Amino acid sequence: MKNNRYTLRVLSQLLSYPDAALRAQLPQLMPVLQEEGALSAGRQAELQTLAAHLQRLDSMDAESRYVETFDRGRATCLHLFEHVHGDSRDRGPAMIDLTKTYEQSGLFLSPDELPDHLCVVLEFASTQTPEVAKAFLGEMAHILNAIFSALLKRESPYAVVLAAVLELAGHKAQAVQIMADEPLDESWREPEAFDGCSTRGQARPGEAQPIHIVRKTSIQTRGVAA
Repeated sequence: MKNNRYTLRVLSQLLSYPDAALRAQLPQLMPVLQEEGALSAGRQAELQTLAAHLQRLDSMDAESRYVETFDRGRATCLHLFEHVHGDSRDRGPAMIDLTKTYEQSGLFLSPDELPDHLCVVLEFASTQTPEVAKAFLGEMAHILNAIFSALLKRESPYAVVLAAVLELAGHKAQAVQIMADEPLDESWREPEAFDGCSTRGQARPGEAQPIHIVRKTSIQTRGVAA
């Protein structure tokens, strides 16, 4: 099996926040794909196209598109446990277990890094043998394919990176049916019980802000003496 260490690191960089420093490094990073030859020629060409696209964009445009793609909905979220555990209490223990897996292999994360972010996952995979990396990524292929499908649905150029990760995992990227992504505003909507405290009245800065009054209802207490 061909070595894929540097290819995995390039993929991690392509999925990272595209600030000016990162985009300036792309011309030096991309030749690694051909040198290592871990991906098919067609996939390499797709990634080269993405890199060229990112380099053409100005900083503000590249960064805003990245945020819009990965931080504005759950379907394209790069935090893998979001797709498995959501906000459930199982997510914390899963994070701890994954962190321990990294540390046992000598990879220690900085305080601002979360172990389930795909960029971190790829960095860890790059420290393993090609066989172990393939098996490790293969365990999450269904999640990767779901993210790939969501990106494809949005016609995002980043979809090719997920397709490349799946190729290294020994899986074929294929579009699958995904649930409609909940808009960010809807996911942050407050329950009706807090209707008077929501941000609805702040949606139009500069205009008169309506005040929503919540009718007070009587509350019965059980077994509590006055």
